[in-house]
Order: sequence, then structure tokens, then C-alpha cells
Amino acid sequence: MLTAIVLLPTAVAVLLLCVPRGAPPGLFLAAWVATAALELALTVAVWWGYGAGGGMRYETRARWIPSAGVGYHVGVDGLSLPLVAMACVLFLACALYAWRERRRVREFAALFLFLQTTCLGLFVGLDLILFFIFFDLSIVAMYFVIAGWGHRHAARAALKFFLYTFIGSLALLLGFIGLYLAASPHTFDIVDLTRENPLAGRSLYGALVLLAIGVGLAVKTPTVPFHTWLPPAHTEAPAAGSAILAGVLLKMGTYGFLRIALPILPGAWRQYAAVFVVIGVVSVLYGALVALAQSDFKRMIAYTSVNHMGYIILAIGAAASVATGVEARQLAVSGAVFQMVSHGLLTGALFLLAGVLYARGRTYDMAAYSGVAGRAPVFAALTGVAAFASLGLPGFSGFIAEFQILTGSLGPRPVATGLAVLGIVITAGLFLRALRQIFLGPLRLPAVAPGAAGPFPDLRPHESAAVVPLLALGVILGLAPRFVLDVIEPASRDVLELLAR
Repeated sequence: MLTAIVLLPTAVAVLLLCVPRGAPPGLFLAAWVATAALELALTVAVWWGYGAGGGMRYETRARWIPSAGVGYHVGVDGLSLPLVAMACVLFLACALYAWRERRRVREFAALFLFLQTTCLGLFVGLDLILFFIFFDLSIVAMYFVIAGWGHRHAARAALKFFLYTFIGSLALLLGFIGLYLAASPHTFDIVDLTRENPLAGRSLYGALVLLAIGVGLAVKTPTVPFHTWLPPAHTEAPAAGSAILAGVLLKMGTYGFLRIALPILPGAWRQYAAVFVVIGVVSVLYGALVALAQSDFKRMIAYTSVNHMGYIILAIGAAASVATGVEARQLAVSGAVFQMVSHGLLTGALFLLAGVLYARGRTYDMAAYSGVAGRAPVFAALTGVAAFASLGLPGFSGFIAEFQILTGSLGPRPVATGLAVLGIVITAGLFLRALRQIFLGPLRLPAVAPGAAGPFPDLRPHESAAVVPLLALGVILGLAPRFVLDVIEPASRDVLELLAR
């Protein structure tokens, strides 16, 4: 089942590339939407069959390169299944949002389908080389999305994105090779390495391996100071590309910490967890403060991603404080996973809404707009909901995630957690400022906007179909999170048991 979920999008992408370029754009878009919907349906079936009790399910093992200790090994547990589901929802939303795309539609749809394979393959992969391959292929796919369909400076932003993240992936590969050489027998299998704990008692070697893996994952997350590729990539990418970049690709880094760094390197992680706590707090505050200084709406949202990813790094760093009660640390880890899901849905919606703003006014500059709510009330209302949800207002998934993270981190790291709370206050201020600037006051629109000579169009049906379900899920998870937490919490306990070795 998992193999079908991973490979189906690429199979459809290959078929689309075999169709003549002159075919109606609607054919390619319909195939994209249908495939994304089928992927979501298959994932729902996997979730339904997963049941309770935790553990790795739907495992498939096959010989691949046995002489090098590399195998095809996939499976899902409470860490990966929620991310697979979130990714499928977001890819379907992007397919719906792109319904009126007319620029090289065949290639655009095929690239996103291939990108979906790389994201899902990474989340279900249980071999380090499999993880690395999907990690690198996602970089390639997103590079072409940004360069091919982005804005004026897209080529430069795409190159910066590729170079940063590719260099990070090389550091990641060095760390994986270090784990392979330490294991006896040599293997890249994540489950076997987790069981063996090959670097136990080897503090210097473990520190070097953790450094390599930590740098590679920190670039992808991204954390300060490895975040500088993110704002230009988001600003220049098309709306659907930004939604996937923030909603799914950034989670590859944080997921890698929980899947690889904590369980396989428990001793090194405990020893250097304070470093990650500091990095997490700095990312929270820096991301919020720099976002507050932005006049570009999309760039502001990009910096809030640095802020939100910082909470996750804080939580998983605090989880290493074994002297603290296990309940608090489990709450932190569960909150970190829930934050990945929540951020993917809410920030994905925000980037799609930013794309709507650009499509109307051809600029993201907030100073160019005012009073838009009078012309586009549905657009204003949904943007307000997305903003309040993202800043962690009760009733939305962001509140559940941040409450768990801060509550779970407070005991192990009280000072760091107290500083991180300031990030919520700053985030509230920056979103309220943006809403006031764009939607309230007398009407003002860019000269190139349709509103300059006529009405500022409200959300079109395909845009609403993409954004509304994401925000609805944010509300559902904020009011009834139990069905997701029941899957996450057993996996969180397993991670903490491995960390305590």
C-alpha cells in the first residue's frame, strides 16, 4: 500500500509527459487533481487501518543493494502517518488552486506529482539512503518549480535554495556514512540502527555524526543561522510552490531530527540538547522580530515559518532532559509533531492566500493595499482566520501545538520557554498589523490591479476549494485533536524510551 502511495504520482507524471503538449490544459489539471484526491483517499484508508497501540505498520522490506547494506524499507508510525496525511491534503489543495494555471501546464502538473512522491517517500522511508535520495530529489523538483514558474528574480532565488539545501544534504550524507561505519554489521536501515545504538559510549564520534546530521537537517528546517535561503525562495516561488515548500519540505528537517537524530544518537543528543534549545529559542524570536519588520506580505509569512520551526526545535531539545518527568517531555514531543501538521495546513493556506493577493494586484507590498475587505469580504475573512490560527488563538490547531510545546518544555527548560513565549506576542502583533494594513481603512489598490479600474475580485471557486478545507482542518484539529494525538502519543513514548538509553 505504501509503495503504491509513494510511486503513483510519479507514474501519472510520466504518463502526462507522454501526452502531446498541445492537449487541453484542463486534461493535465484534471489528472493532477484526480491523482492527488486518490492519494488522499489511500492515505485515509491507511489511517483507518492503522488502529491504536502505536508501532511501525505497513512495513515492506526488499533487497536493493545488499552489498552496501542498503535496502528498500518503508513503513509508517505515529511520527510519519500524520505528516503523510497532511502532505496529501496540501498537495490536493495546491492542485485545486492551480486550476486556472495556463503556463506550461503539463510540466507544472508533472513536477508537482513528482514532488509529491519525493515528500511521501521521505516520510515513509526507513533506510538512510532511501531517506537521502528522496531528500535530494525534493530539492531538484522544487528548484524547477521556483525557477520555471516563479516571479522576476526566481532564477537567483532557486539557485540559492538549491545550493544551500544541497550542501546541507551532503553534510547529512556524511553523517549517514558515519552511522553506517559504526554499525556492526554495516547497515543503513533506520530500524536496525535504532535497535543497535551503534555509537553508545563513543562520545567524540557521536558528536561528529550528530554535527553532520544536525547541520544537514537544520538547513532544511530551516533554523537560524541556516535560514537565509528561505525568504527569497518563498518570495519568488509561485503560490502553490511556496505552500508545499513551507508546508511539507520544511518538515523534512524536523521529522529527520525525530526519526534519526534522537533515536539513533540518544547519548549525543542528550549531551548537546542545550545547543538545540538555544537555536530553537533564537529562531523563535529572530523569525518573529524580522517578520515584524517586513513590508512584503509573502516575505513576512516566510519569516513566521522560521519562528514556528523554532518551537519544534525547542521542544525536541527540551525532550532530552531525562531528569524531568516523562509526561512533560512526551507532551513536548507530541506538540512538536502536532505543530508540524498544524503549520503545514495553516501556513499552506496563508501562502495560497498571498498568491490570491498577488494575482489581483501583482505585488506583495502591504503598503500598496488598503480597505480590501470592502471589495473582497470572503478573501479578507479567510485571511483573518488563517492569521489568527497561525498566531495560536484558542480554537485552532496552532494553539494545541504551541500549548503542548510550551507546557512540555517549561519544566526542562523554564528560561528558554519563557523567552519563547515572547514569540507568540510578536507574532500576534505582526499579523494584526498586516490585516489592518491590507483590509481596513479607505480603499487603495495598486495601479496595475484590476481594482484600479473596476472591482477587486473576491475568491474564485477553485481558490476557495483550495483554502477552505485547510482552514477547516485547522479548526477541527483545534477543537477535536484527539484522533490525531491518539496516533502521535504512542510514537512519542517510543522516542523517549529510545532517548533514555
